[in-house]
Amino acid sequence: MKYIWTDEPGRNKRPTANKRVTERRAVAVAARLTWKDSRGTTRFASVVARNVCELGMYVECPSPVSIPLYRLVQVQLDGEGSNPSALPTTLRQGRVLSAVYRVSPPSSSQPQGLALRLMIDPRRMPMVEQVRATA
Repeated sequence: MKYIWTDEPGRNKRPTANKRVTERRAVAVAARLTWKDSRGTTRFASVVARNVCELGMYVECPSPVSIPLYRLVQVQLDGEGSNPSALPTTLRQGRVLSAVYRVSPPSSSQPQGLALRLMIDPRRMPMVEQVRATA
């Protein structure tokens, strides 16, 4: 037996709310990812950060890389040529440990993308809450 599910127009449609804790900022900043592969070999990739916030970032890889989900990576932004005040404080301090939580495959129109969750110290969370309160 086959079932066909359809959405009726206007039914059970709720507006999607922005659930982000902090606001994402559009940037185009060169960055470098460092991680260890499954054999323990250190790997590097040059990427471009496209949007950033206090807790995460999205980067595009000009050449595809093989990084699985939940792999821990070190990310370091190259602040040269950009406005450092536009970058979140968590990313101005050099290398930041982060986890890969989404991998977008490359297509003919756009490069491979990685969504990174920054692994910040919980003691710094009040600072993020303060940013959220002022936004």
